[in-house]
Amino acid sequence: MQDESRRTHWDNAYRSKGEAGVSWFEGTPAVSLDLIRGHAAFASSSLIDIGGGASRLVDALLDAGMKAITVLDLSPAALDAAKARLGARAGDVHWVAADVTAWKPDRSYDIWHDRAAFHFLTDPDDRAAYIERLTAAVVPGGHAIIATFAPDGPERCSGLPVVRYDPAALADVIGPCFRLVEHMEHQHRTPWNLIQAFQFSVLQRV
Repeated sequence: MQDESRRTHWDNAYRSKGEAGVSWFEGTPAVSLDLIRGHAAFASSSLIDIGGGASRLVDALLDAGMKAITVLDLSPAALDAAKARLGARAGDVHWVAADVTAWKPDRSYDIWHDRAAFHFLTDPDDRAAYIERLTAAVVPGGHAIIATFAPDGPERCSGLPVVRYDPAALADVIGPCFRLVEHMEHQHRTPWNLIQAFQFSVLQRV
């Protein structure tokens, strides 16, 4: 899928369904917060949320005292929803409307967080472009927290195919610049009460 088609797809998803009408909605992103807390100091760490869209993770990070937060998403509509919800606090966040596979990082991060963006990259060239940017953006010793559908999770999401991973397979794809240091399974309950099997992996930049 080309960049413009991707942007249109996700803009339409957010505009037609709203923030809480998409399957990945979480009122409280508890798993992400726990993993970030385990690998970052909120007051001094820098974090980028890849595919953050209208996620409420940014609200929780601001509440916890994190100062250097970037949210990147392909969909301006999703970012606009998050900004509207945050109000004046939106000015404390760096917002990037871009396709991560074409984006050029202009700074380094202690934490790279991605809940359910990487698994949409079904093309090997797109995955390679993502990994190139991941490797360039995360400081040595920093961490990438990447959540994908688990092997027993859905094969499609929002009408698009996904690639499902277990932690070892994800670490193998990400490559030798990162090592797997933690992983956990998570059963996500959608707004319409269905269960989706996710796996969260934490990889450290070496």
